[in-house]
Amino acid sequence: MKSALDSWFHEVQRADWPGPSDVVRAYANASIVGSDRVVFNIKGNSYRLVVAVDYLRRIVFIKWLGSHAAYDKIDVKKVKHGD
Repeated sequence: MKSALDSWFHEVQRADWPGPSDVVRAYANASIVGSDRVVFNIKGNSYRLVVAVDYLRRIVFIKWLGSHAAYDKIDVKKVKHGD
């Protein structure tokens, strides 16, 4: 999983996303959840990565990372780092 997450991280560092539709254009499998939350599939959908995006300042905050099974047990709109 580390290489898949590293790859995502480096792609996001270079990303220019003015809004949610730009995220989906870059990642067709990304799910927009609310005004600032995005869920990414990592390593062939084995893991889910929940982030909050500040589109104005171009900052991505990692909120949660876990298995697909664990993802089904969280509230994606409220989960935060450390939950």
